[in-house]
Amino acid sequence: MAKYDVTITETLRMTVGVDAENRFEAEQIVSDNWRNSEYVLDAEHFQGVSFEARLRQKSRDQER
Repeated sequence: MAKYDVTITETLRMTVGVDAENRFEAEQIVSDNWRNSEYVLDAEHFQGVSFEARLRQKSRDQER
């Protein structure tokens, strides 16, 4: 039987409005606010999940 490593990726999404001079400033403001915990994404913001399986590579020690 083969061994697989499976990566689970969950996506959370929130949209916030912000006043800014341009797109880059808007992203920076929201990024700063997020880093300061002004926006907390939780299960309410769940958008989806994906699973990606990759065959586990044998280490060199296992090949000997």
